[in-house]
Amino acid sequence: MEDGTVQSIGIIGVGEIGRAIVEGLRNDGGDGDFTPPDVHLSPRGARTAAELAERFGGVRVCADNQEVVDRSETVVIALRRQDHREALAGLQVDDDRTVVNLIAGVSTEDLRRTLATGAAIVGAIPLPAVRERRSVTVTHPSHPVADALFGRLGGVLPVADQEAFNVFSALTSTLTAHYAYLTTLTSWATGHGIAPDAADHYVRGLFQNVGRSLGDATRPLHRLAADHETPGGSNERIRTTWFDPANAAALKDALDGLLTHLNQERPGRR
Repeated sequence: MEDGTVQSIGIIGVGEIGRAIVEGLRNDGGDGDFTPPDVHLSPRGARTAAELAERFGGVRVCADNQEVVDRSETVVIALRRQDHREALAGLQVDDDRTVVNLIAGVSTEDLRRTLATGAAIVGAIPLPAVRERRSVTVTHPSHPVADALFGRLGGVLPVADQEAFNVFSALTSTLTAHYAYLTTLTSWATGHGIAPDAADHYVRGLFQNVGRSLGDATRPLHRLAADHETPGGSNERIRTTWFDPANAAALKDALDGLLTHLNQERPGRR
């Protein structure tokens, strides 16, 4: 396992991210050099777990969380923060396991206290796009098992310390604000007489094209913005009248507040 390759992975908490990890591993595009690991799922999220086991060979639902741990070299914990203490109570995790912590707001130290284990624990921030192997996952600390897992699922970005990890965690927290922005655009259009389905269809297509342009890594983000804007044009007008310096400062203030909260998390805090 020196190269990070594992034969079995367990997932405790089979929600959206757990599902995406399973789909990304099992829908591997026919790569002949990769043999997907066996996947052992907790009964938590029973409907999703059962559906995944039915769809994919090598995926099974365990009787309980302890069986997941016992059958797996690597254990991914993808529980909700408010549920993790109860769900993990009494779990025995041998020191030779690797634990991947996906619980937002729960530090490695806190999880180690809960599990009472000497196993390696790695924090990670995967996104649903790992199901298509298109999402870079931030990890801390760098670990060959976690880095190999998420490298297979779209790429891995190990960071040096918890503070840097928290910065990326804060950035991840802007996703629903982006969807709310798109919803506001659609609502504005419908308020001006556009049918809701037409407005929704157009806004989706507009920003799917933006997403494709982000794949051009040869241009930094500020250059992409400039290349989509004509001096004195309508894009410049919206940017300078709505997303003005005060608006940008408010966004940074909100992120600073969240980062302060993340950096203040201590073992035992809820």
